[in-house]
Amino acid sequence: MTGPTAAQVMVAATARLRAAGVPDPARDARILLAHAARIEASRVTLIAPEDLAPDIAERYEQLIALRVIRVPVSHLLGEREFYGRRFKVSGDVLDPRPETECLIEAAIAVPYQNVLDLGTGSGCILVTLLAEQPKATGLGVDLSEAACLQASANAVLHRVQARADIRQSDWFEKVEGQFDLIVSNPPYIALDEMQGLSTEVRIHEPEMALTDGGDGLAAYRQIAKEVALYLKPGGRVLVEIGPTQASAVAALFEQAGLQHIRVIQDLDGRDRVICADSIPLSGLEGRN
Repeated sequence: MTGPTAAQVMVAATARLRAAGVPDPARDARILLAHAARIEASRVTLIAPEDLAPDIAERYEQLIALRVIRVPVSHLLGEREFYGRRFKVSGDVLDPRPETECLIEAAIAVPYQNVLDLGTGSGCILVTLLAEQPKATGLGVDLSEAACLQASANAVLHRVQARADIRQSDWFEKVEGQFDLIVSNPPYIALDEMQGLSTEVRIHEPEMALTDGGDGLAAYRQIAKEVALYLKPGGRVLVEIGPTQASAVAALFEQAGLQHIRVIQDLDGRDRVICADSIPLSGLEGRN
């Protein structure tokens, strides 16, 4: 007696995911079947008519059971794509998100030699910037030791480890020197907004990477307070923001003495990045 085909099992899994309220259940069922079978997702149609091997069926059942309780697909796969590269992820770090790619686009538009990434998490921003600029060096800091280990692993994965320094640090606490580019995707969700997040994000991603437990602006206040000390003359700072935070963060940067403050929108037209410059050396000389 033969068992169910891969197609039959995938249809049943899709129904379970749909009943659990999982968005796009057919897509997830397909991706997870490919992962269980250790094949590319594009090859699922090739095995669809075949009986599903017992070991694959068992792995698939475990994956679907976890997805039903809203464990993110990225955590089940152990990776997430960001700016054309795959990054290892886990529940210890924030998942790389497509909207953060507009920060990368803005950062690489101007040459840089050394980068500071505040709250590096998975390291996706720092590693991408180093991969895109082969002569650049960078420092990534994060309060979470687990995040530092994840970022270090991604630096090795993308062969930039010789140019990447990862340190456990509370913002600027263990940062030394000055940088021509400082970037950050800090926790910016206000505490009263947390309940509005999806179950996948609220339950399975690290809370400290999502919210400051207050109004969502604490990280920007801390960055603005010290960033000028760590920027080279004429250097740039780019931070990701929530779509309603542009004016508040811009005001903090203006108070910090930064200039040329501008707002960059994501592909959906929402405010997503604040970019500002330090005072160039000529401007500093003019103040003396």
